[in-house]
Amino acid sequence: MKLVARRSFFRRARGDSPAKRIAIHAVLILASIISIYPFLRVISISLRPSNQLLSTSLAIIPPGASLENYRALIFERDFTIWLWNSLIVSAASVLVGFMLAATAAYAFSRWQFPGRRQGLLFLLTTQMIPAGMLLLPIYIMVVRLKLFNTYTGMAIAYSVGSVPFSIWILKGYYDTIPRELEEAALVDGASPLGAFWRVVIPLSTPALAIAGLFSFMTAWNDYMMARVMLQKPDMFTWPVGFQKLMDQFQTAWGQFAAASVLVAIPALALFLYSSKWLVSGMTLGGVKG
Repeated sequence: MKLVARRSFFRRARGDSPAKRIAIHAVLILASIISIYPFLRVISISLRPSNQLLSTSLAIIPPGASLENYRALIFERDFTIWLWNSLIVSAASVLVGFMLAATAAYAFSRWQFPGRRQGLLFLLTTQMIPAGMLLLPIYIMVVRLKLFNTYTGMAIAYSVGSVPFSIWILKGYYDTIPRELEEAALVDGASPLGAFWRVVIPLSTPALAIAGLFSFMTAWNDYMMARVMLQKPDMFTWPVGFQKLMDQFQTAWGQFAAASVLVAIPALALFLYSSKWLVSGMTLGGVKG
């Protein structure tokens, strides 16, 4: 009886008054404006003519706005090459991360073997190491494998940082999937690998979306690793290529702003596409360790 009364109390407590709803929406609107306004300023700078770059006007659409900075960036710079390189490296990093993390997490989740607990703790420990400390060992490894200045070498370098995190995310999510579903697939004649591919992987889409988005953003936004690993101009990713927009005595701020807007589009599109899986992936993946 007390439990029923307590539950009804919490249900009543969750009912928001109109004033509370207005306050919550006001805070959310204010937070959205604070988050969006800097990006709008970048768009404004990208539309300014070259003689108005230092203007203090707060207008989102500046006087004499044009797409000249975008035209110069695409047709007079190597921006498309930088963007293409970044897309290839990021996609390869996601693919390598999926293959390694999905299978390794399944082993940690379903099987008991010597060193299992220590292995999980070791993977967690690697996330506490600053990224700068990994540059030298990764550089030596890539050079000895003769993968310097290659897409494969970059994908391996980024996977070093993203795979341990992905294993933990996927392992926690696999723990929430009942084993009975795999056993039923085995009874129907599926192999262990077939049960994993046809049952576990489709049910793990939210966690895979989290891991894939993390791997993509790690490779997409990285500058330090790419600056060390890439020396050929035709292999530059966009963070490294942006340096060419900064000369010794002058910086092309208009083109820099235009490039910032364009490189945000793929990441934003990927985030919007995967957003339907992100919330469930983060909640269900964190209920078990």
